[in-house]
Amino acid sequence: MAKTASDGTHRFDIRVYYEDTDMAGIVYHANYLKYIERARSDWVRQLGVDQNAMREQDGVVFVVRRVEADYLGSARFDDELVVRTRTQTVTGARLVMEQTVTRNEETLFSAIVTVVCVNEAGQPARLPPNIRLMLH
Repeated sequence: MAKTASDGTHRFDIRVYYEDTDMAGIVYHANYLKYIERARSDWVRQLGVDQNAMREQDGVVFVVRRVEADYLGSARFDDELVVRTRTQTVTGARLVMEQTVTRNEETLFSAIVTVVCVNEAGQPARLPPNIRLMLH
């Protein structure tokens, strides 16, 4: 279940499926990026940001510019994980978030993710003002 805490941290629950694991039965490293992407998408939706409308009305979309990731532990098949997303910085041109993946409060993965907007031509664009207000 996804929800946002009073401190603005968004929580997104994930269960590890067999398809998420490698031959050793642990979550394949690239899947953590999928988990945090799902959590970010859910968080933005809960904030009231309609990304389809943003593309159609403002002519911009979010893209990941940078990910700094630390793999700290291993999740396994059928584990229940929690992805937490918290805003670090919002400027006119970028959004920086801290995201963690935990199992029973043990941090397994931690990332700092920088998201920017680009226009239809793929050129950098400013975050729409209404979006910046929602993210503060």
